Amino acid sequence: MKHTLSVTLLLLVLFFLAQLIGLFITNFYLEKDLPYNLERPQINQEKPVQSASTIFLFILLGTLLVLFFARLNLGFLWKIWFFIAIVFTLSISFVPILRSQILAFIAALILAFFKVVKRNMVIHNITELFVYSALAAILVPVLNVTIMIILFIVISIYDAIAVWKTRHMVRLAKFQAKLRLFAGLLIPYKKNIAILGGGDVAFPLLFAGILLKDYGFKSIIVSITATIALFFLLYKSEKKKFYPAMPFITLGCFVGYA
Repeated sequence: MKHTLSVTLLLLVLFFLAQLIGLFITNFYLEKDLPYNLERPQINQEKPVQSASTIFLFILLGTLLVLFFARLNLGFLWKIWFFIAIVFTLSISFVPILRSQILAFIAALILAFFKVVKRNMVIHNITELFVYSALAAILVPVLNVTIMIILFIVISIYDAIAVWKTRHMVRLAKFQAKLRLFAGLLIPYKKNIAILGGGDVAFPLLFAGILLKDYGFKSIIVSITATIALFFLLYKSEKKKFYPAMPFITLGCFVGYA
């Protein structure tokens, strides 16, 4: 096991809580417009391959941008981008809870300050539980199962190549972890750090959110099987080695869907 049992269980609990919170917030936005007069992207559900390719291209461009920051050691630019992204996503996620766009924005601003500027690890992980809910709120209503299945397969292959072959995902993780501004769950313990990338949290949530439209909260089954798959990965992983989580999480999601 790569991490201690207590850290592994904490990572699993945080992952599963992010899924539950995400489903609650996604359900709120299924029949409601986004706040702050935001518009959802136009995605052609009748052309799933094209739509999945477009989404993957945006993910790739975002990854290349962060790689550029890491290559030139531009940590301050990553901090600015990270801060803006946190305020944006939390502002959307907090509206169903606070029932006020103004209060949601103020809360997002305060928490982003302590997450990025003061770098409090407790606040970092608590806010991560809500960040991906905003992505689901934006994308779930315009996606379908076919698009997500294609995206899952492409992302899983890409994740495996990026970790095991090119290893640029490992460099990205180390760059972010060094700044303690990691886009994902981050648990420091003793002289080690346990991390789980934001995409590993977001993609199973998107899939469960799409199933929520047709099956209601039975879609939580996907969240459960994804968590079990993640547990299997963490249990079998070895110390000082990096592993692509998406192939395992994808398999877990497909089992839950079946």
